[in-house]
Amino acid sequence: QVQLVESGGGLVQAGGSLRLSCAASGSIFSINTMGWYRQAPGKQRELVAQIISGSGSTNYADSVKGRFTISRDNAKNTVYLQMNSLKPEDTAVYYCNARLSTGWNIPMNVYWGQGTQVTVSS
Repeated sequence: QVQLVESGGGLVQAGGSLRLSCAASGSIFSINTMGWYRQAPGKQRELVAQIISGSGSTNYADSVKGRFTISRDNAKNTVYLQMNSLKPEDTAVYYCNARLSTGWNIPMNVYWGQGTQVTVSS
């Protein structure tokens, strides 16, 4: 059993900052990638940022480049999303995502957190 638990969402004024955290726990053998997606009302879920556990390589949506920073603590199986210069259009439910394996010779699978609301007021 694997769990992803997010924290750090909330209400902030435009131009403000928030930091999201996501801790993965349970029967984890290895993690390939961790990342953040978001879904605004009436829109599809979209990738915000992703980090590869081994190399530390990162990937960002164009809309957040220069404002958001993803980082991870491999020892704690935790990923962070530092969000600066927030805009009203960043308002969404943010979901943590991890691609990981639960054992030797077990294929990678994708897991999701329950989501945390981020609301940016104008």
